[in-house]
Amino acid sequence: MSAVQTGTPTPPPSTAKKNAIAGRLYRGNEGMWSWVLHRITGVAIFFFLLVHVLDSALLLVSPEVYDTVIGAYKTPIMGLGELGLVAAIVYHAFNGIRIILVDFLPGGTRIQRGLFWGVIVLCVAVMVPFAIVHLQNVFSH
Repeated sequence: MSAVQTGTPTPPPSTAKKNAIAGRLYRGNEGMWSWVLHRITGVAIFFFLLVHVLDSALLLVSPEVYDTVIGAYKTPIMGLGELGLVAAIVYHAFNGIRIILVDFLPGGTRIQRGLFWGVIVLCVAVMVPFAIVHLQNVFSH
């Protein structure tokens, strides 16, 4: 039996679908981007640490191989990678503090948007001077 036959109204399909997903999906707000960037930077830092431990372990195998690998790191491309690594660490650290503040401040969830933009401003304020000095060192050698 259809809704017409039973006399019961049915909501339009678009409204029912909209209500079904409204509470479950991020909409691209600051909270979603903070979460995404925190996960991406965390994974990037993890893989850097993994590679760092492995290349440091080369000292036990052969100091000559270690020197060759470290020599390969002294390229402009790796210098840009180092800049990205420092940016990931800076963002991850500041955003971690933001998460702690949101969790423990009374009403922290109400100010989380402002805290996110504060993290972005702090990251830019730290990274611009670092990038200037670092890139001068990378491209001057």
